[in-house]
Amino acid sequence: MSSNDKMIRTKDLTFLEKIYLPEIVKGLFLTVRQMFKPKVTVQYPEERFEPPAQFRGRPVLVHENGVERCVACGLCSRVCPALAIEVQAAETPLDKERYPEKFEINMIRCIFCGFCEEVCPEEAIIMSNEYLLVFQSQEEAVFGKDKLLKSAEEMRPRLEFLRDHR
Repeated sequence: MSSNDKMIRTKDLTFLEKIYLPEIVKGLFLTVRQMFKPKVTVQYPEERFEPPAQFRGRPVLVHENGVERCVACGLCSRVCPALAIEVQAAETPLDKERYPEKFEINMIRCIFCGFCEEVCPEEAIIMSNEYLLVFQSQEEAVFGKDKLLKSAEEMRPRLEFLRDHR
């Protein structure tokens, strides 16, 4: 379209459309209708929200029989858009070749997207149902393996959900 060409409107607005009256009435009707719907209020400290299996809470590392599933491939740290995950690999004498010597997630940077969970070939890092995260300092927000490890039995609902929906 050159600078000399003009846009031609195919349809002019009606008088009611020009003064936006139908849209105002629609908005008011929506507001009044919402006023009479039942209220859904949770009294938070006393009543806790029990998240469903598909809820994406804080990420955790899964271990079975005291041995973590992670093989330190580093895919989770590469796919993380917030650069919140740091993995350092080391050799192990067990059946698997490597394990994460250092595995840290900066929970301040984590955006709970679940990409790390999707890319993990061993189902070693998954999103838990934990949503209460409070930190006094930035150092407390860096979770090492001591805070991240959870047993496979404890994480069974999420693992079953992942297996059913992949």
